[in-house]
Amino acid sequence: MNIQLIRNATLVVQFAGKKFLVDPFLAVKGTYPPYPNSVRQDQNNPLVSLPTSIDNIIQDIDAVIVTHLHLDHWDDAAKEALPKGIKVFSQNEEDATEIRNAGFQNVDVLQEDTVFEGIQLTKTKGEHGRGKILKFTGLVCGVVFKHSSEKTLYVAGDTVWYDAVQEVIDTHEPDIIVVNGGDNQFFEGGSLVMGKEDIYNVYKAAPNAKIISVHMEAVNHWTLSRKDLKIFSEDKGMLSHVLVPNDGESYSF
Repeated sequence: MNIQLIRNATLVVQFAGKKFLVDPFLAVKGTYPPYPNSVRQDQNNPLVSLPTSIDNIIQDIDAVIVTHLHLDHWDDAAKEALPKGIKVFSQNEEDATEIRNAGFQNVDVLQEDTVFEGIQLTKTKGEHGRGKILKFTGLVCGVVFKHSSEKTLYVAGDTVWYDAVQEVIDTHEPDIIVVNGGDNQFFEGGSLVMGKEDIYNVYKAAPNAKIISVHMEAVNHWTLSRKDLKIFSEDKGMLSHVLVPNDGESYSF
């Protein structure tokens, strides 16, 4: 497999001969206003440019996976750029309806036993924060990729560490785990995605896996930098297991 970070949580995953685009957030730098009630109110989103052209990103994509419909995972630029007949997987029927309403004609809801071109796609649970903030952040998912010719990949999505993430690791024993690790926050309510202690918990649960931290430094409410995560990983003795890609960087496994 090959996993390329485009920007934020947007990934291009080449797996068992197929090419997946995950959570496309394709707008030009500075297109959208900052998320309110958070840091960097003077900076519009996305904070950084795409590392390559949209045409390059969407070229030869076989399927799109949208873990949820927040703007930084499924935006107007993605809706405009992607061909309307492309296969799209969503987390539930409500999201599928919205995606269809944007003109997409080939939308399916991920299940625990979805099979696409011989690849098993298993929808996993996630919690986009803790406590009261969950009323506002809404439902999210992740996905496990499996094929006899590949190592097992777990893309956790916009979730913090909690017992369901542990259960996915125990059940599927993933070799590669992609976490959204920018510790994005509003001024109140705590972490919306994983922070450094969450990532440390992932490492302790899967000490032999490679962990790739994405969703960093791309939207205004991030609080954990790539540099600080690398320092923390070294302090915890997990630096060789935690990969912190720059935008556009890719890894093969």
